[in-house]
Amino acid sequence: MNAIPLVNAQKQNMSENRKTEKIVGVKGMNDVLPGDAPLWELFENTVQTVLKSYGFQQIRTPIVEPTALFARGLGEVTDIVEKEMYSFVDSMNGDHLSLRPESTAGVVRAALEHNLTYDGPKRLWYAGPMFRHERPQRGRYRQFHQVGAEALGFTGPDIDAELIMMCQRLWDDLGLEDVKLQLNSIGDAEERNLHRADLITYFEQHKELLDTDAQRRLHSNPLRILDTKNPAMQELVNAAPKLMDYLGEESRAHFEGVQKILNHSCIPFTINPRLVRGMDYYNRTVFEWVTDKLGSQGTVCGGGRYDTLIETFGGKPTPACGFAMGVERLLELMRASGEQFAPNQCDVYIVHQGEAAQLQAFLVAERLRDAGLDVVLHCASSNAGGSFKAQMKRADASGAGFAVIIGEDEVVAGQAVVKAMRSEDMENNQAKVAFESVPDYLVDQIIGADDHDHSAHVHYHP
Repeated sequence: MNAIPLVNAQKQNMSENRKTEKIVGVKGMNDVLPGDAPLWELFENTVQTVLKSYGFQQIRTPIVEPTALFARGLGEVTDIVEKEMYSFVDSMNGDHLSLRPESTAGVVRAALEHNLTYDGPKRLWYAGPMFRHERPQRGRYRQFHQVGAEALGFTGPDIDAELIMMCQRLWDDLGLEDVKLQLNSIGDAEERNLHRADLITYFEQHKELLDTDAQRRLHSNPLRILDTKNPAMQELVNAAPKLMDYLGEESRAHFEGVQKILNHSCIPFTINPRLVRGMDYYNRTVFEWVTDKLGSQGTVCGGGRYDTLIETFGGKPTPACGFAMGVERLLELMRASGEQFAPNQCDVYIVHQGEAAQLQAFLVAERLRDAGLDVVLHCASSNAGGSFKAQMKRADASGAGFAVIIGEDEVVAGQAVVKAMRSEDMENNQAKVAFESVPDYLVDQIIGADDHDHSAHVHYHP
């Protein structure tokens, strides 16, 4: 008996029964789906408008930088550098590279490399994805997005206050009400060193009360112990030496200057003496915008001064100040505000049936786009019929304000049927319009004016 056919048959059955394994996304790195796009677009457009109104220009840096950039800028003993960076060796040339965990270091590197401040201070802003290997949870992801601003070359407290006021304007324009400002000064390096020595001495006297993270940070970064969220350590931390008591005359004057501008501008804030920042490069003013609507991930924006960072990277001493905000957390707040952000694909949906009607529909669609309207032309699909009824369902689901209907009769007559999809007057919600007049007719209907400039290409979204 020949066993080969039997073996081959078994292999074929095993192959047929084996399902193709489905590949899913990386944990903690999320897709932004079309249904979420309107909210993202609203946020991004509002950010761009606000930042531009303050004279900030956009800068875009690579998502991959030399690992040494972050080790030098953030500090080798920070949590980000020690535990969270996605770092690797480029197998092609041996370079040590990292996905950016934040953008300030990259912006400063670019400013130095291209000598951006040669003709004076610069106001810059950025937006994009960042990467940290953390345990994914609500408001904390492995790929997350930030918007930030960096003001390079400004010395006084006025730029600190301007950045804070710019954030307040953004919250107002986004309709966010439950975001509060916390403010502190961590002084300059000499002042922090004096405080650091006393802080280490204090915590060493109570070493048995320190948790594992605090013991690890005791000699490397004791200031971060003040930012602990461990309930068992709150009383100990509250009684620790206050950095504010170590500030010199210049640091105090700078901090008072920030407060004076904010008070005069009616920007409410709370001074939080325990507020520090996670990166080593900060000095003097530090601030956070916080909310109680997101659980433990309550910080939606943080920033402050970093007057020594540019010099650390090999540049001339240059004062600087900036902030970064977490986009996903702010989007959660926008959703919680209760406002609806329904997706809207287009202004006009074109329905057609028959070869001649399809050809005419393409011409009409292009003329409508020339007029500045967003147009979806019905195309064949595997899960939807091509009947007028099926196409009209698609037109309704698209959110379009109008449907343009072209069939064989319309081709013969040289006219399209234009139907108002959102009209309350169902008896008078459509009209026959000559093909060449459809763009003018629809622009008049949408904009609601007899005189208009079609060359402006302004897109309308009802």
